[in-house]
Amino acid sequence: MSQDSTIHTATTSLIAPNIPSYPLTSSVPLKLGIMASGNGSNFEAVAQAIATGQLNAQIQVLIYNNPTAKAAVRAANWGVEAVLLNHRDYKSREQFDGQIVEQLRQYDVEWVILAGWMRLLTPVLIDAFADKIINIHPSLLPSFKGINAVEQALAAGVKIVGCTAHLVCLEVDSGPILIQAAVPVLPDDTAETLHARIQVQEHRILPQAIALAALRK
Repeated sequence: MSQDSTIHTATTSLIAPNIPSYPLTSSVPLKLGIMASGNGSNFEAVAQAIATGQLNAQIQVLIYNNPTAKAAVRAANWGVEAVLLNHRDYKSREQFDGQIVEQLRQYDVEWVILAGWMRLLTPVLIDAFADKIINIHPSLLPSFKGINAVEQALAAGVKIVGCTAHLVCLEVDSGPILIQAAVPVLPDDTAETLHARIQVQEHRILPQAIALAALRK
């Protein structure tokens, strides 16, 4: 077996809970608002899961805060409306989050998905969508919270890393865990190579996390 095959086998089996197919949520599609600051690959993973019928949902809007974010291009390719809210235009985090809440409500959003959102949330947003905000983080929480999680893991010398999808609370990268995937650290890994493999798993578990979260209600 090749090294690539070994990696694939390991990461396929190390997902908890390991669900062979997406759980059914309801006959009515979940109404999602996705928030992204960068490349938008997790946005695309959710859109793809919806398009293939795995996830019963629809993306109402993409909100992005970085004018150069490629997530907006991905949204256009999927026919999803994208709204730029540049955090630099607001006097406070609370004012910024208040505008986000207004936009999400305007688009009739039920669930908020943080797909690479690089801003801290305030109670203004968290309370408006209590227990209905999902974040994806590139570590096996509660280890390596905050920014540069992959670099933190490499510096600590851990042998297993991964990603976590969880419900959001006020404490950074905390809240009830929905699903996790583990990824082995290879001897020659850099932050870039390791993060790339973690992202593969992020794309797998984020749509599943959305379905699992909906079942909790």
